Amino acid sequence: MKTNRFTTEQIISVLKGAEAGMPVKELCRKYGMSDASLYNWKAKYGGMPASEARRLKELKELKEENRRLKKLVGDQALDIQMLKEINTKKW
Repeated sequence: MKTNRFTTEQIISVLKGAEAGMPVKELCRKYGMSDASLYNWKAKYGGMPASEARRLKELKELKEENRRLKKLVGDQALDIQMLKEINTKKW
């Protein structure tokens, strides 16, 4: 998975610069990014304070970890059920 070059705090500061009236081309040149990235960030983080954006990212990571753990528990439950079936058979 591709990692981001910018932290959420940096993204929020770039968006605040755009809201302050700094031209988009100048912002993009200053931070070395494309205007498409800026508009995507604006759609995702627009008007959001840095703390809330950080919380959103943490929530996303927690959901991913929860999904992974649920899958792990499901696999273990299947293994336990299979072992119980094997042990109930008469040899």
